[in-house]
Amino acid sequence: MSKKNDVILKVLHVISWVVFIGLCTEAGALIFNFIFSLFKPIASHNIYKGLDLSGIYEKQFPHFISLMSFVVLLAVLKAYLFYLVVKIFLKLNLVKPFDIEIAHLIEKMSFEAVTISILSIIAHQYTKRLIHKGYEVSNVENYWNDTAAFLMMAAILFVISQVFKKGIDLQKENDLTI
Repeated sequence: MSKKNDVILKVLHVISWVVFIGLCTEAGALIFNFIFSLFKPIASHNIYKGLDLSGIYEKQFPHFISLMSFVVLLAVLKAYLFYLVVKIFLKLNLVKPFDIEIAHLIEKMSFEAVTISILSIIAHQYTKRLIHKGYEVSNVENYWNDTAAFLMMAAILFVISQVFKKGIDLQKENDLTI
């Protein structure tokens, strides 16, 4: 491997750590503010980065709980997805790249991305119904507006995991012939 590719991998490793820490911070802040708003309703005016669900908090508390559950769950799932990315960088061995553990991690990331997409679609439909009923909750859509990207990511990761599994089989055959 060239030095240029080695540097790129190290930079990507650092970026994945930064993204993971950022997503963990966001998930932690959302969880804290969600719990805090349950005891102090004034907190529902600015839950996180200007998210204001005070109207639905006052009118329909169960819908507030449902929306915040979607927001928190998606934030946690995205953080977990990037935890898996960080874990791959920690286990990556470029001398013998086809490792069954990495193939399983990539496949797990694919299923995680599908889960995020499906949950985002459900949350989007739920929000659409609330908006149709006259509730002002359109600002919460920002938390699940990347459904297509995660669906595409899931498909690409699934293909890569299958290529990795084939590479593992070829590596085993190669090891047996020596």
